[in-house]
Parts: sequence; structure tokens; C-alpha cells
Amino acid sequence: MSVRPMLGMWVVAAIGSVMLTPASADHWRGEREGGEWKDEYRDGPCKVKIESKDDEYKEEIKCPNGRGASWRRGEWKDEFREHGCKVKIEAKRDEYKKEIKCDGDD
Repeated sequence: MSVRPMLGMWVVAAIGSVMLTPASADHWRGEREGGEWKDEYRDGPCKVKIESKDDEYKEEIKCPNGRGASWRRGEWKDEFREHGCKVKIEAKRDEYKKEIKCDGDD
């Protein structure tokens, strides 16, 4: 194959990829409406669900039989304040829940 047709193929491929780039930049994995955002995905054997609304954030991870869990083992709860927000964590062998609620006057 000569150089000219090969160069033409590379130019067409480059133009095609440049044309598709702006379309992929607008893609969000979750749903987004105003101040709300939702996302669900799998992380190994675990199912992850994330929701965010204005000054609230919720994260829930469920792992079948605790396989793939990355949090401290056992059943425990924790509540604390961080950066003006109240953080609440609840963990079980196969489930992890994290809630963050921020004061609206920040």
C-alpha cells in the first residue's frame, strides 16, 4: 500500500474521532437534574448506589455475604461532624451506608 492512501485513512480517522469527542464529553454515568444526582454501578461483587440532593449525600454499598467489602469488619455505627456537615455511617457484614447532611447556611 502506498503512502498517500494510508495518509488519507489516518486523516479520516482523526477527523472522525475529533467529531465524536464533544458528544462523549456530555455523557454522565448517573442521572442529573438541577441539584439532584443519582448513580448505580458495580464494584467487583458489590452493588453501589449513590444519591446527592442539594445539601445531602447518601452512599449505599451491598456485598453478597460480605465478599469484596472494604470497610472495617463487624457491625458498627459512627456519627461525627466534618466541615460543617453531619456524617452518619452504619455498617454490617454485607452492607455499608453513609449519609452526609450539611447545614444550608454555609
